[in-house]
Amino acid sequence: MALDHDPRLSEGSPSPAPNGPRAQSVPPPLAQMPTSVSSRSLNPTSAAELIAQVQNGLAAAGIGRDDTAAQRKVFERRAIEQPTERMIGRVTFCNGARATISTMADNLSEASSDFWAVGRLISITVGKTRVVALVYEMRTDSSVWDMEAQNAVSVQVELMGEISEDAHGRTRFQRGVSRYPQVGSVAHKIRARDLEVMHDLGDRKSVEVGRLSQNADIPATISVNDLLTRHFAVVGTTGVGKSCSLTLLVRQCLSVKPDLRVVLLDPHNEFAGAFGPLAQVLDSTTLELPFWLFRFEELEDVIFRGKTVAEEAEILREVLAQAKTNFQNEKTGATAAGLVRKALDVGGLNADSPMPYRMSELFKLIDENIGLLSPRHERHHLKSLRVRLDALVNDPRYGFMFTRGGAEDNFAPLLARLFRLPAEGQPVSIINLSGLPSDVTNAVVSVLARLCFDVAYASEGQLHVLLVCEEAHRYVPQDPNAGFIPTRRAIARIAKEGRKYGCSIAVVSQRPGELDPTILSQCSTVFAMRLANDRDQEIIRSAIADSSGSTISFLSALDNAEAIVFGEAVATTMRFKFTYQEPSKLPRAAGTDITDPNSNARKTGEADPRLIATRLRGMRELEKPLQPTMLAEASSQQKLAAAAGAAAGLRQPTSTAGSPLPRPTNGFNS
Repeated sequence: MALDHDPRLSEGSPSPAPNGPRAQSVPPPLAQMPTSVSSRSLNPTSAAELIAQVQNGLAAAGIGRDDTAAQRKVFERRAIEQPTERMIGRVTFCNGARATISTMADNLSEASSDFWAVGRLISITVGKTRVVALVYEMRTDSSVWDMEAQNAVSVQVELMGEISEDAHGRTRFQRGVSRYPQVGSVAHKIRARDLEVMHDLGDRKSVEVGRLSQNADIPATISVNDLLTRHFAVVGTTGVGKSCSLTLLVRQCLSVKPDLRVVLLDPHNEFAGAFGPLAQVLDSTTLELPFWLFRFEELEDVIFRGKTVAEEAEILREVLAQAKTNFQNEKTGATAAGLVRKALDVGGLNADSPMPYRMSELFKLIDENIGLLSPRHERHHLKSLRVRLDALVNDPRYGFMFTRGGAEDNFAPLLARLFRLPAEGQPVSIINLSGLPSDVTNAVVSVLARLCFDVAYASEGQLHVLLVCEEAHRYVPQDPNAGFIPTRRAIARIAKEGRKYGCSIAVVSQRPGELDPTILSQCSTVFAMRLANDRDQEIIRSAIADSSGSTISFLSALDNAEAIVFGEAVATTMRFKFTYQEPSKLPRAAGTDITDPNSNARKTGEADPRLIATRLRGMRELEKPLQPTMLAEASSQQKLAAAAGAAAGLRQPTSTAGSPLPRPTNGFNS
């Protein structure tokens, strides 16, 4: 294979002869093509002549003007007859991971800026192979720029891998370098088809998620199977497009694997409209997580708000086990038969058993202990626990735990709704956590993460569940003493063992430096978007397994919707830009678009303070979207009269404006 020769590097030296005929067919040589190019820029006359000669050569080869691919293939051949614009410099230093290329500043200025710049890939010819390298630094050999003479430039590159042809003539890329460049090896622009080969996933099922930053004509593809079975992470600072990119990734995964079930934890209420008809949204008014689904540690965190009283916790553990046992005895008919089993019997239930029980039974057991002449526990601890439980049950913010079928064994319908069984065209469940009390969020996430693993395990391979954990640093922080231990344990279990049973996790965070490194290390594919924090960049750099560590130095300069992805789901480290999505498919928090004239939250710039107070108290069941202010203006007497009139079949009272008042509803009695 002939090497390009640049007379600007060695003026007066003859061009090297070709090593031999090419194995593949080549177009007829362009007889009139100049064999060298002046060290200065071409003047208009010579440029026009060169263009005419190139067009004549293409016509002689039978390649039309519209055959772009064939034209590109001709120009990318490094034949002796072609101009030498692809050749820039020569290798002057090389070690096991990096190399230095020496050239002149004029060469760089005349070369196309799309391939000879920091962050771009180039290739170095080594025999019959081409070593791919990444430019990460450029500098002149002198600290002073000479305006009269040529300035020598040193280009630092990192070796990424090599491209070669096998015995059957197929071009392939492999990570690592088997034969290093020698001093004097030619560095040149990388071929477009070499870029395609680098990122080709072969026979692995892949989807397109964007276009390469270096060449927008080449698609950026990922392997869906490797992405899901080995977990993935999306990291980047606020505002770079993490949520939008995540939406695209999930959509593309569903296009290849439509039977996938996605449970998306949405802490900011921004994904409700992103998936359209593909998703159901569960919020504080529609989510059902009965209190008996919570394990003891989770329920303990809800009741005590993270400040556990040991004596009361011990009482709670005992009465929980007995309440579950009583419910089981009643359900199996053991109570009527006189075969009542106690909680402490061998084979009996404990506080963590996934068995329903009635909250009224819990109160009854506590009251019985208070009434004993010599109770096992101090009465003030028993009374204190009862007050805590009573306040919790009657708090409307916790209605998703206590007021929707909590005393019934509705486990199967609950799982069917949460995990979309059957999917019926809605494989995505979005859990809106923004309306839940902040002190219960960790426990809810723990329950959901645990259920994701248990459902995938119990389905025996029939289901593949993906848990998308937005703001993951909240639930699995780096500090082992921070966060909620059951939540950390549930998510870590998925990260470590989930792939064996069909349960995957997608970790999304704006601060990877504050994320548990164990969780991040289990994510075999990482989409790193713009990160300005040095600590965050160092975490990502330590997670890269291959030799592309210099790529991370560009993290702070990435554009919005641009990412560097590395790991199992891609052939090699890839810098690309995500595909543009229609605004209707983008996540957006309610009321954040202040320029949208159709935004309900910004129509008037005013809001009803009483309605806001109602929402903050968790009484969303009392809202009427069509008449939100009338409910706030109605007096207590009018509400009671309206309810009584409706119950008696009478005409509803009207407001001062003559409009009928809305009939109040009670979410606890529905």
